[in-house]
Amino acid sequence: MLGFGPGKGLIGLDIGSSSIKVAEVKDTKKGYHLDNLGIQPLPPEVIVDGALMNGSAVVDAIQTLMGERKIKVKNVCTSVSGAAVIVKKIKIPAASDEELAQSIQWDAAQYVPFDINEVNLSYEKLSDADSEGNMDVLMVAAKKDLINDYVAVIKEAGLNPVIMDVDSFAIQNMFEVNYPIQEMEVLALVNIGAGVININVTKGGTVMFTRDVSAGGNQYTEEIQKQLGVSFEEAETLKIGGTGGADTEEVMRQEVQDVIRTASDTIATEIQRSLDFFTATSAEDHISKIWVSGGTAKISGLKEVIQERSGIPVEMINPFNNLSFDEKKFHLNFLEQIGPQAAVAVGLALRRVGDK
Repeated sequence: MLGFGPGKGLIGLDIGSSSIKVAEVKDTKKGYHLDNLGIQPLPPEVIVDGALMNGSAVVDAIQTLMGERKIKVKNVCTSVSGAAVIVKKIKIPAASDEELAQSIQWDAAQYVPFDINEVNLSYEKLSDADSEGNMDVLMVAAKKDLINDYVAVIKEAGLNPVIMDVDSFAIQNMFEVNYPIQEMEVLALVNIGAGVININVTKGGTVMFTRDVSAGGNQYTEEIQKQLGVSFEEAETLKIGGTGGADTEEVMRQEVQDVIRTASDTIATEIQRSLDFFTATSAEDHISKIWVSGGTAKISGLKEVIQERSGIPVEMINPFNNLSFDEKKFHLNFLEQIGPQAAVAVGLALRRVGDK
């Protein structure tokens, strides 16, 4: 989306609502190779809907993670999402590249709910002129304050931000490296994080529709806390299938399952609303499969609830599906466990300095 300067090599740094993930992927003669990977939890409320509430906690977590993983590379590709980021496919009168560069600010102002002077704007032409003399352009606008906050914490952590991407694009980048793309196939790539759900509908690798929804894994935790009267830490443990302590009774386990099912219904409904909107505005295109990622996608039963609600097959993305790795360095169980959470970081790590 945005470039900040030159440099050699980079790492993908995913600053998420509940944790920070880092990945390093190298190009080899045999393809992509996973060279480094790690995750560092964040305290609650440090990041809310993509906005940094506690920059120093983020800096500490980045430095801890870089130290633990012994990463020496300083160049970083990171990404943003949430309410301060607008991604939209727009149809405008056909124009040359030079004309588009001059007019995009005015075109974008009609779709961006912020002062156009307060956003960083990026765009990509998706098609040439159609029969009516219009073309499709993918427009990305992110509030400058948000970008500046992310750049500041990365620099404070001693790193060099070189590319600023968008979560949903990072997921698509990761997916296209790991899975074959069929020219006319319409897919929904759904990344379900702790605080934000990124939804990206693609056709043959081209973005058709994207939306960020302010919902995610935090809803499970909050509901378990409220319904069962337990601490945040206990609720997090119960959410992912832990016992929450030796005195956990069968009654509590059943209550947890009921809360999780209710929260999963809410999450699935939010996803379905966005997919219904896409379907209503693109009558000829039908989604053939939903691919899910993100830490919340691991919650027991959620994948099945989304499939049940949408009537579309749902599968978990494996961000290491087409990557080689040293099995002495990364245990298969670790990669399987961290895979859904690492999807954005891997997508970012696949970017290269000089990319638009």
